[in-house]
Parts: sequence; C-alpha cells; structure tokens
Amino acid sequence: MILGACSKSPTPYTWNLPHNIPPPPVPADNPVTEESVILGEKLFFDKGLSANNTVSCSSCHEPEHAFSEPKTVSVGANGDALNRNALALVNVAYNASFTWAHNNLESIEKQLMIPLFNEHPVEMGVTGNEKRILKRFEGSEYRALFEAAYGDDTPNLNNIVKALASYVRSLVSFNSAFDNYAYAQDDDALTAQQLEGLNLFFSERTECFHCHGGLNFTQSSKHSFQPFAAQPFHNTGLYNEDGKGSYPESDMGLYSVTHNKQDMGKFRAPTLRNIALTAPYMHDGSIATLDEVIEFYARGGNLAESPNPYRSPFIKGFTISEDEKAALVAFLRSLTDEQFVKTHTTRKN
Repeated sequence: MILGACSKSPTPYTWNLPHNIPPPPVPADNPVTEESVILGEKLFFDKGLSANNTVSCSSCHEPEHAFSEPKTVSVGANGDALNRNALALVNVAYNASFTWAHNNLESIEKQLMIPLFNEHPVEMGVTGNEKRILKRFEGSEYRALFEAAYGDDTPNLNNIVKALASYVRSLVSFNSAFDNYAYAQDDDALTAQQLEGLNLFFSERTECFHCHGGLNFTQSSKHSFQPFAAQPFHNTGLYNEDGKGSYPESDMGLYSVTHNKQDMGKFRAPTLRNIALTAPYMHDGSIATLDEVIEFYARGGNLAESPNPYRSPFIKGFTISEDEKAALVAFLRSLTDEQFVKTHTTRKN
C-alpha cells in the first residue's frame, strides 16, 4: 500500500555529535530519518536477510567488537571463507571509500550490494533468492516499519538497502577518552602514559598520523567541513611473494580493481577508533594484537631486508622501546568509545 498525501512524513534524524564535529554527508536520494534507522537496525540483525536464514549483517559485524568480528576472515551463509577480515562499522558515514580496497565505491548503498549479492564467494546469498527473502518481511511488523520509513508498506530490495545504509550511517562514535581530551577540553581525560603515546603517534618518527589522521583516524574521509574526499590506499609491505612486489593471488588489494602495478598490495587505512576491540588486524587478519601491529611497522613491514618495492614511503621502520610501545598501545586504547559499544550491544540483546 502506498500512502496518500495525508501520510505522516518521516522524522529527520538527529545526529548525536559533539558541537565541534561536523555532520557526515548524506545522499539526497536517501535522507537519514528516525524511521529508516529503526527499520535498518531491525534488518541488520535479522538472519532472514540471508538466503538460508543462517547469518545476518551482525554475524560479521558484532556490536561488542565495534561492529567488526574477532575472526581472521569472515564466513558466508554457505560456510565459505571470505578473503578479508571484517572492517569495523565505526563512523563509516565519514568514509570516502568502502571495503578494504576499491576506489569506485563512494557510497554505503553501493558497498552493501557486495555482501548481499556477491556470488564468489557467497556472503548473504541474495542473488537468485530475492522473492523468497522478501516474503519473510511481509508480516505486519515489518510492513508498518516500511510504511513509516518510506510511505510504502511493501518490502522491496531498494528500500532494504536504503534502510540498512541509514542504520550504518547512524553508527557514529565520538565519545572516547581521546575525544574528551581533544574536543571537550578535559585535560585529565588521558593518563600520562596515553599522552606519551599520543605524542609518539603524531611524531615524524612513527609516521602513524600520515595514514591515520583526521577526525576519524583515517585518510579515507569526507565531511561537511572538507572541500574534497580523500581516498588514499597504501601498501604496508605485508607481503612480497616473488621478491618483485606481488601479493597472494587470493587478494592483491587495489590492483585487483585497477590492474595498475603501482596499486599492488594497496589497501585502505581503516579507522583507528575503537581499534582495541577489533582484533585481529590487517586486511587478512594476519596480525593478532596491537603490540604485534606496532612491531610490524617498527621493522618496516615484513621482509624488511627485501622490502616490497610498492611499499608506502611512510613505512620505513623506526626504533621504539618497550615502554614507548606500551604508551602507544595505551593511546590506541584511549580511542575506545565504551558508551557506543554498550549502547549498541544492549540494543542487540
């Protein structure tokens, strides 16, 4: 049923942001509303969105892990291992690019098509099962939610994607100890050890801030105060299969999209917000702890004696003491927004 002119208009979404954090960009053809977020949240946790009713979006993006997953790589509805570690869905509304390595996915709506419809490997398994899946959302509760959000109580895939995108956009996280220090001007929000780590993070010695800068601790970002979107990708020297720069055939990063040799092994630098909750690390989950991540960068990537020729110039190695490493880890832990995690874990349950 399509509602007439007398239907109630959806309520514009209220962003819960600090006063000095700009709102994220929102596409004109999918405005975020309170109703679309409510619908999107219910769909996000519903296994009925997968072909065989076995997984939901939240199966690979768990609230208690900042909407990431504590597995090396995710597993699809049919039990197939995927190529990559599940990225945290933290402030993705501010992303300029999506997935680990794709330079033409500039919206959440486009990115959602991959887990929903991908066939090699199967993730949610929607392809070929569209009608059967849509029938699962024809009950009165879902019809009321679709009607409230879009003025049409008939479930369809276009509105499902829009609602999921709205919910994911709503996952904003700016209430960590670091935020209290940096934005709320609470000088006591960080410990002396965390402040030492902050100074190391933003030093030319470690170079961390070059790839993990800005309000979202990633170069891949856009917001209303930013005149253009940045989409940098980096080769961190994680692999060098043939001594000439090749990455494993299972995942060559941005090269798999562009087929430009200069893009071999390049991946997007993810946000570091809530990073302490999102282990394991790197695109393939091959590094288990934050301590090991710092050690990896300190030695200039793997195979430092024969570094990947496409390795980023920012990955050059550095010296660091055990006390300094502990301070850097302490700073990274200060980026955890406990209220964000608690709120969304409670909603899940």
